[in-house]
Amino acid sequence: MSSHDRKTSREDARVDVEELGLDRLVPVNPAAPLDLGDEAARVRGAAGKKDLEHATRRLLDRLEELQDAFYADGRHALLLVLQGRDASGKDGVIKTVYGAFNPTGVRVAAFGPPSSLELKHDFLWRVHQVVPPRGMVGVFNRSHYEDVLAVRVRELASEDVWRPRYAQINAFEEMLHANGVIIRKCFLHVSRDEQRERLQERFDDPRKNWKFRLEDLEDRARWDEYTAAYTEALTRCSTPWAPWYVVPADDKAVRNYLIADMLLRTLESLRSTYPVIQPDVRHAAKHID
Repeated sequence: MSSHDRKTSREDARVDVEELGLDRLVPVNPAAPLDLGDEAARVRGAAGKKDLEHATRRLLDRLEELQDAFYADGRHALLLVLQGRDASGKDGVIKTVYGAFNPTGVRVAAFGPPSSLELKHDFLWRVHQVVPPRGMVGVFNRSHYEDVLAVRVRELASEDVWRPRYAQINAFEEMLHANGVIIRKCFLHVSRDEQRERLQERFDDPRKNWKFRLEDLEDRARWDEYTAAYTEALTRCSTPWAPWYVVPADDKAVRNYLIADMLLRTLESLRSTYPVIQPDVRHAAKHID
């Protein structure tokens, strides 16, 4: 693709946001009220699925190009943190958006309940081990935020244990940023009705039964408690070095487009470049038989 084609591609992406009836994702403002009601999970007046998927494909093609230079450049790592209620679409984002990347440069880490060994360490120990190295694009399917979400709501630890973790998380993420890790965090926001439909689908479809857990129903019964926990985590831990984004996720095509657009803007802002061949290597290459 020529430089002219790339410029045209970027301009098209900007036009798409308006033509598709969408607003770009903006970071959560810690100083402003955060709306996590059901209406915030939907986008009224968005384009149809076909148009959204076509526009997303163009973004993903551009992301694939940028990842190649990002990998070769090696100055930064990119970490996308995905959080959301059960059936909010974390796996779908990984499959669709990250599926566009070269697998060689991608690492995915999923976090379930900590093991007995992990419980003997601080709560960030297991997380730090899977932070992507420079040149790599990483994604967390759930994350260290479970230690101020599930731990809080399910009362797995007392408040004097989990409350100091907001400051610890911010300090941890600031340290990662100072060492070249670009962090973007997305809360996939689904409405209560949409989650019920997706859970029912898991229950009805034999190919999806394995995803259905008793814990899903228990957490759904704690909807308001999780809303309060997410609200505090997102507002207290949305920082200039590791912003949170609320992604309306009732519509999967909208969700995928908005995340792809945000990642595209992030990678473009890094201005990754291909390393220049060293003079001695260039000289030696002239004499290849």
